[in-house]
Amino acid sequence: MIDLFLREPKWNDVVDDDSARSRISLLKDLESVIWSTVGRAEARLWLCNTVAGLNCVTFLDQRDLFRSLLRTRGLKRDFASQLLHFMFDASPHKLGSVLARRSHVLHKFFEGNPKRVSQWFTCSSSGGGLEQGKGFRALSQFAFKNRDICWEELEWKGKHGQSPAVVATKPHYFLDLDVQQTVENFLENVPEFWSSDEFAESVKDGDIFFIDRSFFVHYFIALMYNKEEFKGVWDVVNEFLMQQPFSSLCGRLLIALEDQDLCYFVESICKSLGPRMEHQHFNDISSYFVILVFKCGAYGSIDQLLLLNAVTAQGRQLLRLLRDEEAWEPKEKINEIVSKISAIPSNPSSLTPIIKNKYKMKTIEVIKCLGLLSWLLYYRLSQECRTPESWESVFMNNQISFRNSKKHALPDEDGPSKDCSGFDSSSSIRVKNRRKKKARKKRRTYECNEDSDGELLDFDSASQKLGFQSNTRSWLLSTDGYSSVWSSDDLPEYLHSQCLSKWMTWLFEK
Repeated sequence: MIDLFLREPKWNDVVDDDSARSRISLLKDLESVIWSTVGRAEARLWLCNTVAGLNCVTFLDQRDLFRSLLRTRGLKRDFASQLLHFMFDASPHKLGSVLARRSHVLHKFFEGNPKRVSQWFTCSSSGGGLEQGKGFRALSQFAFKNRDICWEELEWKGKHGQSPAVVATKPHYFLDLDVQQTVENFLENVPEFWSSDEFAESVKDGDIFFIDRSFFVHYFIALMYNKEEFKGVWDVVNEFLMQQPFSSLCGRLLIALEDQDLCYFVESICKSLGPRMEHQHFNDISSYFVILVFKCGAYGSIDQLLLLNAVTAQGRQLLRLLRDEEAWEPKEKINEIVSKISAIPSNPSSLTPIIKNKYKMKTIEVIKCLGLLSWLLYYRLSQECRTPESWESVFMNNQISFRNSKKHALPDEDGPSKDCSGFDSSSSIRVKNRRKKKARKKRRTYECNEDSDGELLDFDSASQKLGFQSNTRSWLLSTDGYSSVWSSDDLPEYLHSQCLSKWMTWLFEK
């Protein structure tokens, strides 16, 4: 029998201390097996996924959370670098607008670097027209507009140069420019070009970042963290952090954090969101994880967070990992732990010593024990409940009232199936009869159309042709007021979360 411990204990009952200690000892053994199975990198990824799955973080919250990492945890250059790369990919024009206001710094970017010059100041002719690169267009526009100060710096490939008057009527003559030499002349003798509106316009869309990302990452980091702290770049960063989906920010940025900083970030979220989420009703396990961390104060320990997340919010992933063929050894150890825990006598008060913290454990240790036990139940339900009858046995043994859902089965000719206590049987006989007649009519129509030889198909054969299986069943449960239909695929995770929620409610109320 699988005891879910969903009935509230009688807190003053005398309990067997030896049984409680044995259960705690086995749960610690389970913790060791989990750590031997889950790699640290994978556990970190699971934690990042849990955080990214939060749907209660406002745009203002996410801006403050990520900005706090950028500004109050020292010079986090790797993290800032990851953010800048993300901005280059998602919104290059935002930082391009910052660069356009300081375009004179690109003098250094191009100086002594012919490759960068050729990449940005290129031009080509095609189809009889003139196709200009952004840098070349800026150069030609500035040169013609300011011909009195820079025309002599233009280098031509032909035997002689072109006059402004000729180029005005035949702009394609600019194709005869020796771009490399002309840019070198401008670098040396025409400083006005590098601060001009024409050049600023050419870089404001951010395309220039893709010539050499590393250079611009270092440039913007220097702007962000210099003593004067250039306000323009922080305005753009803050705006970007508020506009991106929280899941996208987490997916791109959290991976770059060191353990200490990831722990700090998770704790910051829990401190920020925990108080206002505590009394709200929610369905996603990611939010529940935040409440647990907020309540237990698991601050400063990334290992505690990784394990708590694995057994509460990522139980399905942990189970999937153990089903891998290479994980046969840890799976055998877990089966042995299951066998030993199953042999310990249980009753509604079996968890009382843990919940009342008789052994003076830290709150995080108590929550971890309950989390491990809930995941162990998840494991047992997934392994042992393979038939509708086994599920209904679990319901009845744990006093969970249920109703059979007809979503995946043909109506039964003999009337509705008998359910456990709590089934609402107040439907009128007239409605039942109408449903039976309708079912018979549908079946007769199906049989006549499907059987070309005129032979009647039996009920089981018709069910198979329709894709129904006799052992397919789903239920409505009293645990959620019969509001959702639960299949055998969903039940392990659902009951796991129900157990954990109940136990945590008792823990924090006691």
